[in-house]
Amino acid sequence: MSKKIEVVAMIGAGFMGKQISAWAATHGYGLRIYDKYPEALKQAKEFVTQTVEFYFMPEDVQGDPKEVLANITYHDNIPDAVKDADLIIEAVPEDLELKKKIFAELDKAAPPHTIIATNSSSIPVSKIEGAVKRKDKVLNIHFYAPIYQRPMVDIMRGTQTSDETFDKGVEWIESIDCVPLKVKKECLGFVFNRVWRAVKKECLKIWAGGYADFKDVDRGWRIFSGMNMGPFALMDAVGLDVVYDIEMSYYNESGNPDDKPPQVLKDMVDKGELGMKSGKGFYDWTPPLEFTSEEFIKPKKKK
Repeated sequence: MSKKIEVVAMIGAGFMGKQISAWAATHGYGLRIYDKYPEALKQAKEFVTQTVEFYFMPEDVQGDPKEVLANITYHDNIPDAVKDADLIIEAVPEDLELKKKIFAELDKAAPPHTIIATNSSSIPVSKIEGAVKRKDKVLNIHFYAPIYQRPMVDIMRGTQTSDETFDKGVEWIESIDCVPLKVKKECLGFVFNRVWRAVKKECLKIWAGGYADFKDVDRGWRIFSGMNMGPFALMDAVGLDVVYDIEMSYYNESGNPDDKPPQVLKDMVDKGELGMKSGKGFYDWTPPLEFTSEEFIKPKKKK
């Protein structure tokens, strides 16, 4: 097999990018983190540093946090970020043309052996691979947040992805203590993300159609599943702009009106109600947090 994966370049230091970076760093990998926005890089550095220093280090990772942090660099240009990368994971917004543009830049700047993967939640890498020459070295590698609670990763090939590339991707996922969910043939939504999408779609319909309050949907889900967050709180965590873009990806692929996200969701996005990152989405995320109140789980009885 070709060169072992030792250095990972993360392209995009947002919600998922910084989580993947921190998780990989705590498992002994060198990280090169890129974002064009200085504030995103600053926040990513704070998050990754705190994770490495104060959160956890797996027992099988040798060395102290200072050594781990010394092998993490932050970049505002792609060539510097990928020049020694063995694996690149793109985590930019869910926009096909943007991803193609980024993949083309990565293909030109990265070493010949480097695998280029997308963390897209809905776009198969086969729709992006036309932007690169190394079509045998592309993958979908899709994480679920928060990674420490959901250590599973969808992995899917492009049309020409080699067995060697796929096997190296699986091996890397396992090396960071995650379970690879292998897609046997191309599938919109991959593996568990397709299941989650079905839940999310029906929840949005119930809310948008006025059939039930979104809080009751979340209460039912929490009681049934034992999870600490319901679908609407999870959508707030992901970001409602991201949720809308993902739903539009499904709709654009199928053309089925039933797949089009409700206009009221778009209205929230247009008003800047994006969930946790804006302080308000379905829930109010400004202190004191509505999400943590006892009433969120069990409504108060009327006197």
